[in-house]
Amino acid sequence: MSRNWAGRAVSRVVKMLMFGLVFFFVFVPLFGYVVMRLWNWLMPGLFGLHMIGFWQALGLLILCKILFGGFRGGSGRRMHWRGRMRERWEKMTPDEREKFRESMRGRHCGPFGPPAAEPKA
Repeated sequence: MSRNWAGRAVSRVVKMLMFGLVFFFVFVPLFGYVVMRLWNWLMPGLFGLHMIGFWQALGLLILCKILFGGFRGGSGRRMHWRGRMRERWEKMTPDEREKFRESMRGRHCGPFGPPAAEPKA
């Protein structure tokens, strides 16, 4: 049984490696080309900037990745705060929840915003 499991694990690693190679050799240059074309189409006309080449566009793409942390798939890291907030909410007493709602109403946040104005008759 362990031999079968090991075979599946190796197969999975090979598939992931193949996907990574395809992504690297197909999509990274494609994204670089798209960035280059968009830059050369928009930036010189809008802001008077110089046109850039493919390698500069790829460098710009990597710089944006470093600065802004893009290209994440799914909602993994970005939505982790929701799970933590849900845990905190479940541990709160009803009085603590009401106090939290009141503090959020002052900030005009989402569903905790100020109540709708009452219509005057």
